[in-house]
Amino acid sequence: MKCGGEQFELDQIDLQILASLQEHGRIPVVKLAEQVGLSAPSVVERIKKLEDGGIITGYHASLDAKKLGQDVTAFIGVSIADAKKISSFEATVPTLDDVLECHHVTGQHTMLLKVRTRDTSSLEELIRTVRLIEGVARTETMVVLSTHTERTQLAIRPGAGREGAEARRHRHSARNGLGEPKKV
Repeated sequence: MKCGGEQFELDQIDLQILASLQEHGRIPVVKLAEQVGLSAPSVVERIKKLEDGGIITGYHASLDAKKLGQDVTAFIGVSIADAKKISSFEATVPTLDDVLECHHVTGQHTMLLKVRTRDTSSLEELIRTVRLIEGVARTETMVVLSTHTERTQLAIRPGAGREGAEARRHRHSARNGLGEPKKV
């Protein structure tokens, strides 16, 4: 991974820092330093490298959507007839406040939106707005009845960096009787 102009690997301490910051973004640096066994200035330096390297992209508060009046969650599959219109669609979607996520997907739809609205009337209005975006051929909406698991945190596992990926490929090759991967 490039960080600034230098190359660095994520080690176990970096992974611990990432896991802790995901869980408690406002943890005091001194407490985080105690958890990982480093000095506070060393932890600050590592966090800065993780930010500069684009691994930490921001800090956010988790909000309870229902308590803020956003009671309806839905997924909207969007089919775009002309591939040339996809970038226009992608440029328009961020202007729609109720759209939480927009993914370009494979399968039946071109795009998949995750949305939260006040009620079904505001969902209907959002669907109407999406259908009016140039290039949209059709939509299919799935309203969420209940949510059992919803995460915003990535699972941080040992070996999550590039070294870990190489080790996983090696284990997979060995397990499947493929022996050592060939070096080109």
